[in-house]
Amino acid sequence: MLNEFDQLTAGKLTMASAIMLESNFRRTVLLMCEHNEEGSLGFILNRPLEVKVSEAISGFEDLDISLYMGGPVQVDTVHYLHTRGDLIDGCIEICPGVFWGGDKEQLSSLMNSGVIDSSEIRFYLGYAGWSAGQLESEFRDGSWYTTDASRDIVFSVEYERMWGRVVRSKGGDYYYAANSPEIPGMN
Repeated sequence: MLNEFDQLTAGKLTMASAIMLESNFRRTVLLMCEHNEEGSLGFILNRPLEVKVSEAISGFEDLDISLYMGGPVQVDTVHYLHTRGDLIDGCIEICPGVFWGGDKEQLSSLMNSGVIDSSEIRFYLGYAGWSAGQLESEFRDGSWYTTDASRDIVFSVEYERMWGRVVRSKGGDYYYAANSPEIPGMN
């Protein structure tokens, strides 16, 4: 499980390790969207909120899907990941078939006209962010794992089992970590 941070780049999944107890990140799976000398930014994939997008974001009043907690930073901002980089101007491809952001008005129009389906997009309240070197330090402390991202995982609706499934897929000792109790010392 050493040298995990060597694989840390945009387009990777970053999972809280089994020893991570911090409430904002315990058993989370994040999609890393930026990682450079200035810091890191990603979105938590497996924390749906009880709030619907239609209740929280103007221009999407008919969108009856969950809004997700993207992370504890700037929770007054909304971000989105989607699969339609072919239709939305200004978006950034994060990993094959997964795009971040783009023209919000264009997205709203395409969704309201039925061109883009709700299964092709996820909205996030806030984001997870780290200053320069902070995330690397947390990796060295054993707080995080990383693996390749895929469109299937990013848009999976199996939120409750996502962390265990993704960690377990790394094989070896990660299998044991994925099956560890959520609160250490409890079995």
